Amino acid sequence: VQLVESGGGLVQPGGSLRLSCAASGFTFSRYGMSWSRQAPGKERELVAAINSAGGSTIYADSVKGRFTISRDNAKNTVYLQMNSLKPEDTAVYYCYARVGTNYWGQGTQVTVSS
Repeated sequence: VQLVESGGGLVQPGGSLRLSCAASGFTFSRYGMSWSRQAPGKERELVAAINSAGGSTIYADSVKGRFTISRDNAKNTVYLQMNSLKPEDTAVYYCYARVGTNYWGQGTQVTVSS
């Protein structure tokens, strides 16, 4: 199993970013996927999750209405569209899948700062 995130970077408050997570090594369309984040000095927290078919999603209260998780099962990729970014969204963002055991990507840094 391999999860490779991309799309992070530096953005001003109010800006947008789209993160991507390319998955391989398992039957992607059969598994739910999620995004978590970890800010310096804080515990990792769940940001958003999506079921295998893409029809059901959940979000942390802190990102509801600003972030959207989606997936393309034909491309084995899950996305996180982040709008109206705030400085408190600054963190390393990780893609996660539980395929028998827990798998995490290497993370992608998102920095929101003026």
